[in-house]
Amino acid sequence: MRASARLQFSYIKRTLDFRFEAGTSRGVLTTRNVFWIKVIDTQQPQRVGWGEAAPLVKLSPDHRPDFEEILRKTLDSLSGVKFDLEERAILEQLKRLIPFDLPSIRFGLETALLDLAMGGQKRLFPNRFFDSQEGISINGLIWMGDRDFMLEQIDQKLKDGFDCIKMKIGAIDFEQEVALLRYIRSRFSKDQITLRVDANGAFSPDTALEKLSRLAELDIHSIEQPTRAGDWEAMRNLCQTTPLPIALDEELIGVSEKQALLDAIRPQHIILKPTLLGGIMETREWIELAEERNIGWWMTSALESNVGLNAISQLASALNTTIPQGLGTGKLYHNNLDSPLEIRAGKILYNPANGWENPA
Repeated sequence: MRASARLQFSYIKRTLDFRFEAGTSRGVLTTRNVFWIKVIDTQQPQRVGWGEAAPLVKLSPDHRPDFEEILRKTLDSLSGVKFDLEERAILEQLKRLIPFDLPSIRFGLETALLDLAMGGQKRLFPNRFFDSQEGISINGLIWMGDRDFMLEQIDQKLKDGFDCIKMKIGAIDFEQEVALLRYIRSRFSKDQITLRVDANGAFSPDTALEKLSRLAELDIHSIEQPTRAGDWEAMRNLCQTTPLPIALDEELIGVSEKQALLDAIRPQHIILKPTLLGGIMETREWIELAEERNIGWWMTSALESNVGLNAISQLASALNTTIPQGLGTGKLYHNNLDSPLEIRAGKILYNPANGWENPA
């Protein structure tokens, strides 16, 4: 690949259909729009880079009715722009060109250009996930729903060999959710199965500490976003008194003052979703600041298709992660893009024997 190039950008929209009603504390999802960004070097048109812009409903800063129009105008403005096709230069140039409040577009462009720069093979940078097919440990995700639906998922994840289970809570009666967690813990100790929970901001500040104390009795590893984002003082107080490690998730979205947030709240962990945080460079900055403060972190997909999931998995691998990541969302859809991504025995793997479906 030449050191610099003038490029042509386009996109393909696909509406993904969930295999089930995906419940969160913000509502139920049955479909999901994603936009696959295509970039071509006009002087080497046989090489194509692909990325994904996928704003998440009610959560992404760029989830808005005119998103597709904004994406089209953004890509039109970049066609003909000269890009230095080197990793650092790509990331820095896009940080200048793409506003912070368009995080999914920035991430999609980053990954498309990195793919192109590395030869158009869906490889973004050196990483063991792609290069040597080294699997990444992931958590088995239990979606919200009625008791029977959640119990069915729990039994399946345990059968599938996951040793880290993450359960979304806040949709049904809290006592029923505790009973489901107790069901897992009655069969497996904390040394056998790691349990995480994700409240998606469902707890009120008045009851959060009491609920965290109940959960701590079950040797829960951590809870994601127990209360709604935005009240830094309340979250700081909760992080100081909690019997259970707290991981910030939604709290990070749309925040440019990373250092100020981490110093104000002092969480035990942070959750990193590149699509929502503004891409690869922003994610790396969060990690650097967190590690300086001895704050743990792991990476999670944000319901992207396999294009975005592949990119996030490679990023996690390149950062030498050592704990389970949240990268198990590739099987959520009936019509996801066929890819080399596989999940086996609690790990996501890249199997080059399985090719990529043409997004077109």
